[in-house]
Amino acid sequence: MCMAGITAYSVYIPVNGRSADEDSFTMVVAAIDKLNDLPDVEAVYFGSESHPYKIKSTAAMVADWFNWGPKVMAADLEFACKSGTTALQMMMGMVDSDMVANGLIVGADVAQARAGDALAKTVGSGAAAFFIGKENVIADLVATVSFCTDTADFWRHQDEEAPRHAGRFTGEPGYFRHTIGAFEELQKKTGFKTEEIDYFVFHQPNATFSGRVAHKLGIDLAKIEAASVFDKMGNAYSATVLVALAQVLDVAQAGAKIVMVSYGSGAGADAFLIECK
Repeated sequence: MCMAGITAYSVYIPVNGRSADEDSFTMVVAAIDKLNDLPDVEAVYFGSESHPYKIKSTAAMVADWFNWGPKVMAADLEFACKSGTTALQMMMGMVDSDMVANGLIVGADVAQARAGDALAKTVGSGAAAFFIGKENVIADLVATVSFCTDTADFWRHQDEEAPRHAGRFTGEPGYFRHTIGAFEELQKKTGFKTEEIDYFVFHQPNATFSGRVAHKLGIDLAKIEAASVFDKMGNAYSATVLVALAQVLDVAQAGAKIVMVSYGSGAGADAFLIECK
């Protein structure tokens, strides 16, 4: 039985990892413009916590820009840094159920931090676009799970321009609990063993967390090296883990198995088992 898979992907990272004159929409357009022979897309899900408009669909803007409308499903999604993988889960369901043949998911964000805040040293900008379908698949989306709680580690009120964070909740009760929780739930669902996985892709909110969570899970640190993107772009929120996945797909061989775990403050993690064709 055919399952949903990745059929094409592209990323865009501004010079120096930040952008003063671009937004999440323009960066996604720049990413997709790198691709040739785009499929006919029936659904667009756009994950971001920095949509250009509070009320106006970025997903619909993308669909219209590439002439996929008007008969297209479109939705903007927001769950902190895992907004893009939430879009990926939804599109998996749409494609696996044959509600659509091809869809686009996006994770894109521009740097957001208050002047003088510790976040200003780590944030970046970027965009990742993944086309999902059942034909001409380059990597199967084998399984996915989530792990979510109401944890106040990071937030932004409706009338604020930059997020706030509670430092003591960022690590153990936030990132590590949820990343490990999703990882272990995916293990239960699929039965994979860490030694069977070729690459591990974790969200990288800073320079150390992905290595620390790999260590906690008993993973050989060499298996996360191909996914390392923080030094190139900082934490581009919704884009980070998807840009890291794209970087792994660039080098992975047929048959390679990948485990990806995103993390979004507030808080939740999505885990995926992916197998390259």
